[in-house]
Parts: sequence; structure tokens; C-alpha cells
Amino acid sequence: MHRSLAALSLALAAVCSPLPAQDAPAPKKPRLAFVTNCVAEFWTVATFGVEAAKKEFGVDAVVRMPPNGTAEEQKRILEDLLAKGVQGIALSPKDPENMTPLIDKVCARTLLITQDSDAPQSKRLCYVGMDNYDAGRMCGKLVEEALPNGGAIVVLVGNLDQDNARRRRQGVIDELLGRTRDPKRFDAQDAQLKGDKYEIRATFTDQFDRQKGKAAAQDALVRWSDVAGMVGLYEYEPPLILEAVKSAGKLDQIAIVAFDENEATLQGVLDGHIHGTVVQNPYEYGRRSLELLGKLVREADADKRAALLPAGGFLDIPARQIRKADVKAFWDDLKLKTGKK
Repeated sequence: MHRSLAALSLALAAVCSPLPAQDAPAPKKPRLAFVTNCVAEFWTVATFGVEAAKKEFGVDAVVRMPPNGTAEEQKRILEDLLAKGVQGIALSPKDPENMTPLIDKVCARTLLITQDSDAPQSKRLCYVGMDNYDAGRMCGKLVEEALPNGGAIVVLVGNLDQDNARRRRQGVIDELLGRTRDPKRFDAQDAQLKGDKYEIRATFTDQFDRQKGKAAAQDALVRWSDVAGMVGLYEYEPPLILEAVKSAGKLDQIAIVAFDENEATLQGVLDGHIHGTVVQNPYEYGRRSLELLGKLVREADADKRAALLPAGGFLDIPARQIRKADVKAFWDDLKLKTGKK
């Protein structure tokens, strides 16, 4: 009898004892998206920053690039991301002025920040990138170094709809014409722009069409024999200008100043054919944008979430001037970040 009671007690103890502790399910990673304004090598570098952020900050993210760089393509991408339940979007708006109502609708359904180019009139949470007007003035200073005696300048820029393009071009113009700092100033594309030393002979827009951009550079060299300098303000444009100048046999006559870190641009600076370039940091645009969005998604309290945003709604990732003496170190670091070294 005592043995049966003992056996029963052991059995009951086994049944009633608490189950072994199990690991709590891992929290779901924030679902994020990084949306560019076109397809370009600049955005390929940013993609490496996105991949680094996924590992470093524990987020899931997709990169979406509009193949033809149109606002309509961006609209479809944003609608698709919302349908898939993305919790945060970092957007480089193609046409911020006309896209503001759409951006505001997206902001009502998910967290949205802008990067590379801003939409300041929208309800976006903040802007991640550089001050494009000040970067334009830095580019103008490179022109002044390359052409200390002045001359006629031709500018190539993707379009003048985007906030970054307008501000970047205006910075160049204001620097060369010796104007005071005014980021809100805007000179029309066909305005007569002539100062004591420099003249902005023309601004060509190519709408992200490489063939159109190269044709514009070639046309300028044929139309005006006195052009002293050419400036390409989008990543893919300086190499097109370099090709056009080289084909025309004018490498020793035309000063070229660039923007961004296209490999052909960096090689041109290294070879002495391009005076210098103003570089952004697209790797950090991708990395820092996703870091911020990840923090915002994980914070449910509205006041604490607001405290995570940068002061003034601007997370500054400064631009830099790269000249021949700086190219190797800069390029080596870029290769390291993008797995090319």
C-alpha cells in the first residue's frame, strides 16, 4: 500500500511540475523600404548602406528603384509598399512639389522620411542628407579654383523638379555670381546669369536620359567656342561631359567640375581631366535612414518617438570636396564599404 501511494505521489509530482522555460519568440523585425528617384551607381552605393543597416540594426528592408526615374513609377512603388504593410519608408521624391499630396497620404498610413532630396512642404517626419544649396556652393568654389580668371559655364542637371537639383544648381550660381547665401532663391532655367567674372551660359536638363545628357554636352561645345567650364550635378553626368570634351579634343581647354562619386568621375579626377567633385555619402544615406526608421517603428509612444527625430527635422550627412590629392583615400574607403576591395 505504501509503495502504491509513493508511486502515485511521484507520478502526480511529475504531472504537476512546471514545464521547462521556453525562449520567448524573437520580436519581429521592422519592415522598411528605401525608395530612390532613379537607377544609378549612386543608388547602388546606397544599397550597400541599406544591407549594412539590416545586419547592424536588425531590420528587414527592400530597395525599390523606378526604372525610368518618373514620378508615376514612384507613385506605383509607394502604393505597392503600402499594400504590403511596410512600416517605414525612406523616399527620395522625384517631384516633391506635385507629389506632396501623395506623400501626405502615405504619411497617414506609415512612417515616412525623405533622403537625398527633400519634400519640405509635406508631412514627412524628417530629411536625411546634405544641404544641397551649400553643397552647390562648394561645387562653385571648385569652379573658381579651376577657372580663377572666370569664363562661360555650362551646367548639366537631371531636372529642375527635384528639391535637391534646384538647390544644388542655385548654390553653384550664387557662388559664381558672388551673391549672399539664400537657399530660397531660384533663377529660371532661361534666366540671363552673368556676373563680373562668370557667366552661366546655359543649364541643360536631361531627365535622367544618358544619351540626351551627352548630346547636350556635345551641342554646347559646338554652339559656343568660348565655353570655359562644364559642371555635371548628377552622378551620371560628369562622365558624359568628360566623354564629350575628350571626343572634341578639348581636355586642355575645358575645366570640368563634378558631383558625386561615379567611378569614371573619380578616375577623371585622378587623371587630372576633372578638377574635382563634391561627394555625398549615399552609403550613409541608406544606413542612417534605416537606423532611424527602425528606432521609430519600435517606439510606440508618440512623445518618445518625436524625441528620436533630429533637431529641426534635418539629419545632416555633410558633403565633401574631393580633389586629385584626396581621390585615392576616398576611393579605397568606398571600395571597402561596397565590397570591391
